[in-house]
Amino acid sequence: MTEPEVPAGKRERTKAANRAAILRAGAEVFAEMGYGAASVRDIVRRTDLATGTFYNYFPDKESVLREILDGVAQQIRTRARAARQRSTDLEGFVAGGYRAYYEVLAADRRLFELLRRNAGTIRAMFDEPAVFAGFEELQEDLRDAVAAGTLPDGIEVQYLTGAMIGAGFEIAVLMLERDPPDVEGAVTFVTSLLMSGIGRVR
Repeated sequence: MTEPEVPAGKRERTKAANRAAILRAGAEVFAEMGYGAASVRDIVRRTDLATGTFYNYFPDKESVLREILDGVAQQIRTRARAARQRSTDLEGFVAGGYRAYYEVLAADRRLFELLRRNAGTIRAMFDEPAVFAGFEELQEDLRDAVAAGTLPDGIEVQYLTGAMIGAGFEIAVLMLERDPPDVEGAVTFVTSLLMSGIGRVR
């Protein structure tokens, strides 16, 4: 007997729901167990799906973590860039971007547990933690700030971009180790650090 044809719209909704269920389960498992200890089987157990269904969407657990982080990164980049572009001075530019970044991390308990538990894995998986900051976008915003006179002319924008991303990520990791995470304290510290450094750079 021929199986009835499933409407394309329903198939697409099912596929989207399955993918979302795997990502949600992956985030829970990585947050609770850590990436190294977690297995595909652990992720599948948190869903109503069969193991074979998992492999229709993802080849391995690393691809699940990457997609979770890509989604977080997009949210952070969008909010941080909007905050930087709303700023009217250099301090607002720096603080606004970091505040948007840290608020995203601190607002979702599962997300911040995932990041806190797996910071080393995230560093190892990516060439640099630009996954969260958006290297090219920040570099473009810094160049615009130089053109507008907010930053000193001749400042080494590429180095400054790297410094802002590196400092921001490492302070985020330390912030997430506190309970509750001290968003404003982290923003104040990293902003003061960068502002002092920018004032001395030639």
